[in-house]
Amino acid sequence: MLRLNGIVLPLDFDSALLARKAAAMLKVRPSDVKSMRLAKLSIDSRRKPDIRYVAAVEVELPAGAERRARSHGFAAAESAKHLCGIARKIAPPRQFLRPVVVGSGPAGLFCALTLAYSGFKPIVVERGDRVDERLAKVKTYAGGGELDPESNVQFGEGGAGTFSDGKLATGISDSLISTVLQEFADMGGGEELTIDAKPHIGTDRLVSVVANIRRKIEELGGEVRFRTRFVGFETSGGELRSVRLESGGASYSVDTRVCVLAIGHSARDTFEMLDGKLLLEPKPFAVGVRIEHLQTDIDLAQYGRRRGSLPPADYKLSCKTDDGRGCFTFCMCPGGYVVAAASEQGGVVTNGMSESRRDGVNANSALLVGVRADDFGRDALAGMRFQREIERKAYLAGKGQRAVAMTVGALLGNGSASLGAVRPTYPRGVELCDLRDILPPFVTDGIKSALPIFGSKLKGFDRPDAVMTGVESRSSSPLRILRDDKFDSSVKGLMPCGEGAGYAGGITSSAVDGIKVGLAAAAALGGTSSR
Repeated sequence: MLRLNGIVLPLDFDSALLARKAAAMLKVRPSDVKSMRLAKLSIDSRRKPDIRYVAAVEVELPAGAERRARSHGFAAAESAKHLCGIARKIAPPRQFLRPVVVGSGPAGLFCALTLAYSGFKPIVVERGDRVDERLAKVKTYAGGGELDPESNVQFGEGGAGTFSDGKLATGISDSLISTVLQEFADMGGGEELTIDAKPHIGTDRLVSVVANIRRKIEELGGEVRFRTRFVGFETSGGELRSVRLESGGASYSVDTRVCVLAIGHSARDTFEMLDGKLLLEPKPFAVGVRIEHLQTDIDLAQYGRRRGSLPPADYKLSCKTDDGRGCFTFCMCPGGYVVAAASEQGGVVTNGMSESRRDGVNANSALLVGVRADDFGRDALAGMRFQREIERKAYLAGKGQRAVAMTVGALLGNGSASLGAVRPTYPRGVELCDLRDILPPFVTDGIKSALPIFGSKLKGFDRPDAVMTGVESRSSSPLRILRDDKFDSSVKGLMPCGEGAGYAGGITSSAVDGIKVGLAAAAALGGTSSR
């Protein structure tokens, strides 16, 4: 089959029109097209309000016609490599100690799935609950109930990404991206994930997808231990010998030669336990707020018209602040909600999510300013303490229940401090206050300088009644667990992985890193080529 890119289509296109355009591009008759598959679909809104789709297709032609097309520069289509095919290049030895994977976010799940496909029957350790029970805990906290520090938006099966819209677009370039998307599609996410230029699952569908991945790991001989914490490890000669786990108040050891640390960016107690035992270093991250607008206003700004049959519009904005920092939007949730994302008592943390339909009234996005290592100190845990301090300030200002919020007009001095048309969606309610009392001056100054710039790029972004809710402090890990080119930390066999370890930034990049570490772990366990 041949791959054709850049086919421009009207919004009401059908398969017949697509086939005619593909045939014309190939200079063949439509009847010569034996089969055709839509491979990618994106929206071109550069000439708003004249919106178009841009498609890529895979086309099958008779042998002679395909040879002629290839001679004119058309390339063969490359199908996604399924994870089972990648993993089964390694066959385990007859006897081995089972690998342990700590964490069941996208990095941990894809690492464990890779190991399971390779025949290594991993033990997955998850401090929180299985995803359905976790969902109930999240709803209880959102409704004003008590926080479960072990099972919340940050901790539990699926990781923090489960409650973030399930966005699968990524800024990395890697051949494994198509493998990750295909795996998500096969696990119940829907084949559209492999087609959409900006794929997303939606929190409502991601819950079942995550459970299906876990079931596949178990079907292949793996095991998932919930409400179980990783609390330590033993070494000999610089190599891993066992890990210590804790469940139900009792601790026990598991002998293993490989333990993957896919612990997530909020595993602060684990970071504290690892400090001094592994090589850690501080890394830059970003903090700020969630900013909300009416979704209809974002649609109008992006499409130049009412949305109609188009999906809810998104955006991605960035600029440099006066002191050279980056200010940018992140994790934009069309038709979404701001969620209560704390994982510690005495702190307020916000995040954003959408369901698959993206049919909420508001759009929201993180609005963040870069934090440098010299802003908080040079030791590995200083960034974590920096995050915790602003979360604590928000908790006190919100009177232990609400998030803190401020209108754009109040920050810019050109509008009311009272709420207007945009009503905040944080489920526990908001306390209107001055965010300059919560966030460091370089953050609020950076946001203040960026808002008019973003308003010039996206009409209405700086409208006075837009609402900023805080704090957004968990955009990425504040540290990195150092690893070598074989994915080992300073202890051989203890392998840092994913976003929490400082090697990814989102669901897809974390899953890609999980696959790579899983393949390295399988090789370290003594696997040999089976092909």
